[in-house]
Amino acid sequence: MSIDVQAATRTFLAQTEEHVVSYVEACLHCGQCADACLFYRTSGDPRHTPAYKLFPIAKAYKSQRWPLSWLGLAPKITERDLSEWEELIFDTCTMCGRCTEVCPMAIDIASIVGQARKAWVAAGLGPEDLLAAADNSRDHGSPLGLTSEKFIDRVEWLEDDDEVDMPVDRDRADVLLTVSSIEAMKYPQSLSAMAKILNHAGVDWTFSTKGYESTNFGYLAGRGDIARVMVERLVNAAEETGAKTVVIPECGHAYGVFRWGAANIIGRKLPFEVMHITEFMARLKREGKLKLKPYDKPITYHDPCQVSRRGGAAADARYLLEGFATDFREMVPTAELNWCCGGGGGVQAIGRAAELRHKTFKIKIDQVAATGTDTLVSACANCRLTMDESKEYWKWDGGLESIVEIVADHLVGSDADG
Repeated sequence: MSIDVQAATRTFLAQTEEHVVSYVEACLHCGQCADACLFYRTSGDPRHTPAYKLFPIAKAYKSQRWPLSWLGLAPKITERDLSEWEELIFDTCTMCGRCTEVCPMAIDIASIVGQARKAWVAAGLGPEDLLAAADNSRDHGSPLGLTSEKFIDRVEWLEDDDEVDMPVDRDRADVLLTVSSIEAMKYPQSLSAMAKILNHAGVDWTFSTKGYESTNFGYLAGRGDIARVMVERLVNAAEETGAKTVVIPECGHAYGVFRWGAANIIGRKLPFEVMHITEFMARLKREGKLKLKPYDKPITYHDPCQVSRRGGAAADARYLLEGFATDFREMVPTAELNWCCGGGGGVQAIGRAAELRHKTFKIKIDQVAATGTDTLVSACANCRLTMDESKEYWKWDGGLESIVEIVADHLVGSDADG
């Protein structure tokens, strides 16, 4: 396979904006990020040190610096560099940002990795299964092939099966509710659970077949063109509906990309608010619109990295659980410092990454065990899928549940209320 080194170098250099250059220059090589990384903690391989992932883009940047470049002494990116670093950039970084939390220079390695992946794609590299998921998103509406027709079929089935109204393509609505195809295909009750909660609270909302898939595998795969397509579909659907708020479902990276990246991707301010479903439920609770029965089962909460650590919504999940989950037990560490599930950043979709990904889950098993409970609750379908697969790998008998589904099952006045 031919590797286009020059295309990769040009793409690297296109990413060396002022803040990225400052990150590259600021790294102290202190190694504190290593102990914060679940892959390094699991493998002990020094190549899995997060700061090591800065080397390719730093090398490309330094190759243009005077006087080294003028004298012909500057280092150059090689095919070997790209081949050796591909696994590190794609397979062993979930872009969780835990390394940034401990970095004394606050270097955002996660964002650098996200941008650097574009260079591998430009060179003709990248995991085939992750790139295929991005192509599916562009061509079929979602990474798992959830076309608009299949989406409507799934909604109609859930409406009948769960006896809940799930409006689609209303002309006007205050809230546009989006979905993750992982939810729709693997955990469909999450969709009807969101509908039950919004209906219970009297929210004026709708789904849209013109923009329903919130996951953005274009971003995860380093395909900026596809990332833009996925963002524009949601933005156009929201604007056509006149939505004041777009609600992202239980998906961490979907929230991160759309909440913090969408405006930059399309080059204009978003005319609506973006909220994760946990944030939106917390708002409903504060407004007195969410009435819940007590949930007595002992549980602990797993913070999705892009929602809690990088999204700032850790407190909202706990506000939801406060006074509702009567036997809630925090993990240590928790909230912004909680450990990643191991499958974020597209890693879950990369088959060759599965073995190490499963091994990292032992960190989470030990965290849960230390709480004295065996039930883990979260707000990310990708985390849930990752944990379900790793649970099988370890033959772990702990439980995995959705906070949205739990809330929906404990609404005052619901069928379960009698």
